[in-house]
Amino acid sequence: MADVFISYAAEDRAWAGELAAGLRRNGVRVFFDECSLLPGDVVVHQLEAAIRRSTHGIQVLSPVAVHKPWVLQEYAALLTASTERGLRLIPVLHSDIDVGALPFAATRLWVDFRDAAGQAFHDKVGELARVILGEGARGDGESEAMALRDRAARPVDVPAEPSFVVCYARQESDYARRLLPALSRAGLPVWSISHLTWGDDVLSTIRAQIRHALGIVVLMSPEAENSEDITREILEGQRHSRPFFPILVRGDRHFLLASTWHFDARTGSLPGHVELDLLRRLRDSGRAVAPVPDRGAAAARPTAPPAAGPDSPSPALAPAAVPAPAASLLPDAPVRAQLGALLAEHEWEHADVLTTALILRAVDRLESGWLRRGDGRRLPAGLLREVDAVWAEFSDGRYGFRPQRERARPASARHRDFLALSLAYGWRGSVEDAVSEYRAFTGPDRPPGFFPTLRNPQNERYPDWYDQWTETVLAVHLRMRAEGGVE
Repeated sequence: MADVFISYAAEDRAWAGELAAGLRRNGVRVFFDECSLLPGDVVVHQLEAAIRRSTHGIQVLSPVAVHKPWVLQEYAALLTASTERGLRLIPVLHSDIDVGALPFAATRLWVDFRDAAGQAFHDKVGELARVILGEGARGDGESEAMALRDRAARPVDVPAEPSFVVCYARQESDYARRLLPALSRAGLPVWSISHLTWGDDVLSTIRAQIRHALGIVVLMSPEAENSEDITREILEGQRHSRPFFPILVRGDRHFLLASTWHFDARTGSLPGHVELDLLRRLRDSGRAVAPVPDRGAAAARPTAPPAAGPDSPSPALAPAAVPAPAASLLPDAPVRAQLGALLAEHEWEHADVLTTALILRAVDRLESGWLRRGDGRRLPAGLLREVDAVWAEFSDGRYGFRPQRERARPASARHRDFLALSLAYGWRGSVEDAVSEYRAFTGPDRPPGFFPTLRNPQNERYPDWYDQWTETVLAVHLRMRAEGGVE
């Protein structure tokens, strides 16, 4: 039986008492000071002891509670117990309040009682009790989780079991509810925000699941294209070289997944045996497998990828979360806004991957995923200057094209010129060093001039990815040598 400590303001005592009584009727052992303290008890000692032995803490949030010093003391004690020994801190919304008033509680999935009265109140109390008792109920937390994805995350933990993570915008929830059980029936471990339960640290959990995912299934739609949350989740997956399995539900492909093979579900269809076999191969191999169906499968499905050629779109299952600032990650936003939204938070790797995508998009090379030498001549000099300026602004001049060009400039498009750049920018320690995959290549303490790298993690599942990266870097830096470039 779980021990639950309920923290509340005196003005909310009557409502909190109903909550405590309802939890008790459902088999939960509750410490509620109104009923649990005895005459002669030293209050502070009893409260401290109750928090120490509790496995769950309920923080009743109301406009009054967040300004009460005693409530804030209890909140601090519960938060400490949560971080130090795993107490589950569950925020409960009693009346209209900005859930960001207590920032650390706001990262956890809350229980919304604001419109619950009568039988609806009792039903929700019963559901909360089942969650506390670990009886398998998860709560209907998808909408609250959607709202929480733009809030700060704590450092991530490794999930107990890596899964296929399904990312989707709210508008694709119906398709997701059909897809998730279909994948489970196929023997595939799956996870989505619908698996979050009350008290989970939402963004920390999402980031952990993505970082260790067997693969990331992105439901692509116009809303997903315009979702900062989905964009950040894709960038997080690419940063850690996770394989992607995009599903096009409506509209066009997400611009960050333009070079990735996808399953066309615009008719509402679910993945068939060919696609499920690809996912099983990923599950069984423990690492990414390029989804190149056999020729029979390719003939049966026009969306299947062609064989990879020197200039063909990459057919691989290509390799959020942080607070969202005022700047926008939307694909039609100015470059300064898109990059600034990430660089302001020192999300260097996310901004690095996005920089490559913005440059590829400028010359219509997103589908190919890399630049040829001639493509560099078509790059707008203004774009390169703007990219350089944003990187310099948010890194105090540490990163950007200008710091790179102060260290080395290519004289030609030969391989030895790229080798000289990679040494000067800190991309390798010596001529003999091999270049690791992207997730091991970048890090928090890279030397000046390291970013932007112009690497595209989506292409790194192909033997010629290094040559494509070489061509891309030289194309951009030779363009900057021309008139109007960054000098």
